[in-house]
Amino acid sequence: MALGLLIALNVSASAASDGELRVCADPNNLPFSNSAGAGLENRLAAMLAEHFGQHVSYTWWAQRRGFIRNTLKAGACDLVIGVPAGYDLVETTKPYYRSTYVFVTRQDQHLDLSSLLDPRLHHLAIGVHLIGDDGNNPPPAQALGEQGIVDNVRGYSIYGDYRQADPPARLVEAVANGEIDVAAAWGPLGGYFAQHSPVPLTVAPIRDYERFTSQQFQFAIAMGVRKGDHALRDRLNAFIDEHRPEIKSLLRSYGVPLVEAPVTALGGHE
Repeated sequence: MALGLLIALNVSASAASDGELRVCADPNNLPFSNSAGAGLENRLAAMLAEHFGQHVSYTWWAQRRGFIRNTLKAGACDLVIGVPAGYDLVETTKPYYRSTYVFVTRQDQHLDLSSLLDPRLHHLAIGVHLIGDDGNNPPPAQALGEQGIVDNVRGYSIYGDYRQADPPARLVEAVANGEIDVAAAWGPLGGYFAQHSPVPLTVAPIRDYERFTSQQFQFAIAMGVRKGDHALRDRLNAFIDEHRPEIKSLLRSYGVPLVEAPVTALGGHE
């Protein structure tokens, strides 16, 4: 496609969307989004649209490889509500929350597990999400592997069977039904599905990860727009600044474990 035509299409799409907030989202990805509008990102989209005097429209696409290319970059929508801060495929806003990996265990087991250095991890059945089409290991699995904790670790695809609701929930369900003793999960996933478990579960932020310097356990989450769309980015940044208490309350209602950004050597936050 000629560059001039591509620019014309993008300008046309932007002009046509003045009355709507066009969101790119996954229709089966709780706690973040689903087609029923039950996710925290759906709720945040509704808050944004009300603030901007718009209505929300969705372009649905499974959030895996090709998601940005087939939605935001294709001009089908203008906003992805949850991306890692600084994500290089998009223009990101300032972060609106920061979370961490957690351990999820059954309350009736009284494991009180939170440290990666806990010697019981050598013997407990541990579940982790496998991420990406090639089943990459997440940070907790990498850290466990560095300690030789391998044979008792089981992988659960974060994509799972997409024909079923909430594929990432299978990992936490495995804790509830006794298939594994502990799950090491990304905080928003662990917190939300533990909150909705019929069996009482304990969620604890993973500690002692600093020893594993090659692994990052805490991530700041922002919103993403097309590169160069500074106008929308700046409007979103203003909304984030003005509505931090409401955003925090929304996140907590979904069980998201929130952590503060580390203080830098200059005394500010990262």
